[in-house]
Amino acid sequence: MKKHAHADPSDGWLSRWGAGLADWSERWFPDAFVFALAAVVIVFVGGLAVGAGPLDMAEAFGKGFWSLVPFTMQMAMVIVGGYVVAVSPPVHWLIRRMARIPRTARGAVAFTALFAMLASLLSWGFSLIFSGLLVKELAARHRRVDFRALGAAAYLGLGSIWALGLSSSAALMMATPESLPAALKDVTGVLPLARTLFLWQNLVLIVTLLVASVVVAWFSYPAAARVRTASDLGVKLEPPTVTADRPTTPGERLETSPVLALAVAALGIAYLVGVFVDKGGLAALDLNTYNLGFLMLGLVLHGRPRSFLKAVSGAIPATGGVLVQFPFYGGVFGILTGTALSATLAGAFTAVTTRDTFPLFTAAYSAVLGMFVPSGGGKWVIEAPYLMAAAGAHGVDAGWVVQIYNAAEALPNLVNPFWMLPLMGLLNVRARELAGFSILQLMVHTPLVFLLCWALSYTF
Repeated sequence: MKKHAHADPSDGWLSRWGAGLADWSERWFPDAFVFALAAVVIVFVGGLAVGAGPLDMAEAFGKGFWSLVPFTMQMAMVIVGGYVVAVSPPVHWLIRRMARIPRTARGAVAFTALFAMLASLLSWGFSLIFSGLLVKELAARHRRVDFRALGAAAYLGLGSIWALGLSSSAALMMATPESLPAALKDVTGVLPLARTLFLWQNLVLIVTLLVASVVVAWFSYPAAARVRTASDLGVKLEPPTVTADRPTTPGERLETSPVLALAVAALGIAYLVGVFVDKGGLAALDLNTYNLGFLMLGLVLHGRPRSFLKAVSGAIPATGGVLVQFPFYGGVFGILTGTALSATLAGAFTAVTTRDTFPLFTAAYSAVLGMFVPSGGGKWVIEAPYLMAAAGAHGVDAGWVVQIYNAAEALPNLVNPFWMLPLMGLLNVRARELAGFSILQLMVHTPLVFLLCWALSYTF
């Protein structure tokens, strides 16, 4: 028994590979911000290679640096809105009830995977927090559940289908005129969600990846001798104590009164209803209406300004990477579109691909680039100008190109820990403790995504 207790619980070849990759990543991978800086340098060098002048590129970098300010704020608000809704008392009550459903540890992992992915279709920010809270409730009920498998299952929304759902950065950007840089709008025009997220081909992608992910989560659950519980990993599951102070001043009574919060929420909801009535469902859904809807829902669910603001404060740390990195992606976009580099890349994409190979090439390129630019929206800004130009040359449907990008760009999330950070902080785990199970999912997802992106392109 003593030997079992001290044996490596992850002695399978895949688990060893996953742990080794995670160890290597923790030692050698710098912070994601360094990748953003590296992207600027690489694009600058690429510009020199095609004959662009250094001063011209410096000017293009400066002009593009703040071009994504509206989009940056919108992405930060996706995180804030999702967090605020997920930690609201009614949703937390729902999570506790949901945690009663699975009867076994293996079932708890599959259950978490399913709901993490379903929640990510609504909001990736909501999915991260919702799934993390669900993990803690399930682990408290199933003390012998493998906490690594449970945590990896909670991350599946970000590593599988989030970009195929309503918080897709690329699809919402293409549907929001004020978020589209002028140079990109000139190439593609505005693409409503009916041409991207609400394609029947996108539904095929969602269902296939959802089913495959849950099946893998179920069958990859470790044997009893290899289980690592929350206790084994040093994770404490006790819920934080919350003290509810009684208001004693007029100001505190306003902070704890539902009157103002619900009145403002009613005003916002009335506006949203009017927008949807005037424009129609799909045409009205863009980043602005999406974020406003989540914030108004958060006000309703929290009911009181003090509770709402505490939730917002908890969400702010998770927005730091977006706020700092996106301006640098804007600078990259400025160099690409302000020099001959974008036209050169578009010509290269057109030259090395055909109508048949373009979907595969786009998927592979987007997945690889995602390791260095772990941001769906920021990376789309970099790729879109030349990808869309090449797609037009090959006659590939522009909306489907967005969805090929969306399906492929989620793949590197399974091994790049950038978007794991909010979940890891909530669960108090490290990336290496989730990586083995994530890599297994990656091995299944990659051929499925590539095959479906290629095959479904023939339906347009």
